Amino acid sequence: MDGTNKNLTRRQFIAAASAGSLAGIASKSIPAYGNVTKKAGKLAILGGEPVRKNRSWPRWPYWDPKVVDSVVETTKSRIWCRIQSKSGTVPTLEKKFAELIGAKFCVATGSGTQALHTCVEALGIGPGDEVITSPYTDPGTIASILSARALPVLADLDTESYQLDPDDVERRITESTRAIMPVHMMGQPCDMGRIMAIAKKHNLKVIEDTAQAHLSEYRGRKLGTIGDLGCFSFQSSKTIACGEGGAVVGNDEELMDKCYTVHNHGTSRRGRTEVAGPKYRMNEFEAAVLLGQWSGILERFNRRNQNAAYLTSALKDIPGIRPQKLYEGTASGSYYLYATSYLKEHFNDIERGTFLKAVAAEGVSLSPYIAQGLHREPWIDHILSRPVYKKMFSEKRLRQYREEIDCPNCDRVCREMAMIWASGPLLGSKRDMDDIINAIAKVYENRDKLSRV
Repeated sequence: MDGTNKNLTRRQFIAAASAGSLAGIASKSIPAYGNVTKKAGKLAILGGEPVRKNRSWPRWPYWDPKVVDSVVETTKSRIWCRIQSKSGTVPTLEKKFAELIGAKFCVATGSGTQALHTCVEALGIGPGDEVITSPYTDPGTIASILSARALPVLADLDTESYQLDPDDVERRITESTRAIMPVHMMGQPCDMGRIMAIAKKHNLKVIEDTAQAHLSEYRGRKLGTIGDLGCFSFQSSKTIACGEGGAVVGNDEELMDKCYTVHNHGTSRRGRTEVAGPKYRMNEFEAAVLLGQWSGILERFNRRNQNAAYLTSALKDIPGIRPQKLYEGTASGSYYLYATSYLKEHFNDIERGTFLKAVAAEGVSLSPYIAQGLHREPWIDHILSRPVYKKMFSEKRLRQYREEIDCPNCDRVCREMAMIWASGPLLGSKRDMDDIINAIAKVYENRDKLSRV
């Protein structure tokens, strides 16, 4: 590599990659930045020098003295439970989070799963009812439905966005379907235009599982405010975190009042025990941790979006690495995860596991994320054998449920996923992002050597 190429800027690299892809880089028709060519040396996994060495990523979850001060102040106040004060940290968080998301109302809960179950109960969904959702999600999604003794119906995915396929959602609607629960995977929006149209057509409710998608925006609205109700998680890995914790948001005052009653062991704001409900209240310490980090939430969100755009500009031109598809109308995402598909046919049919090991040796850790979809987990055998489900659903329906449980597109996504746990790492510098790009590109350019790994 001559001196001109060695000094090429990142901006020039991105422009070059966009113009002709890394195939052009390899053929020397365009210059290359950093360690993206075969001339960069052998793969680290084969004894070469790694792209990234002795450098750490931004750590997560986030904290600073403001977070500590907020927790200390709450401790000294002796107001440790939301029912002790109408101006405590939990009621304050509810007001601030509703304002941040653009919703009229918020009810804070102890987890995202609790938020989802609160919504299912508030909407009157229960035994004999069905809710359509994704097989590619945390088990908490279906747990919220199972806890109400309803039936989670799993629809297949779009293989490029990793989100629910609206066509398959509509195919799986039955006379017992009461709601759709779209999951905004990786923190990016589902095809909410289609999903809301399907819901309206079939008179269904929509509960957005926005556990991963804080502040993400679709067609001018924040996720969580598009459906009837939206649910968030503040678990420690999320982009807004307090260890555990969750929230329900919505604009229908009567419905949100029902959510409050459900989450408060069935006791309404009027002090009357009115319905059956669990105790899902967020505690004051969780809210204190969240409020202590409030001033930097938007800055961190914007930085993740900037770094994600920078990554995509380069990675999309590496054959065999396909960044997550974003639907038209997506203005921003939380980037809880930065996701790509690894297409092995572009890497001499080398299996994903070998690719991940090779990239890791370069100092960049990618993850396969979810090993298999929920349609392949044993909970299905469990519920189909339970007397309560046999009472609630006909033998014919349960047999049909078993026969139609396959989700081949989800299986493909699970096989191809290569993602970055992004809450912390995507807060890094441009140099950090260049390390990710260069590590993946180096492995691609040396793909003919991967058979020796």
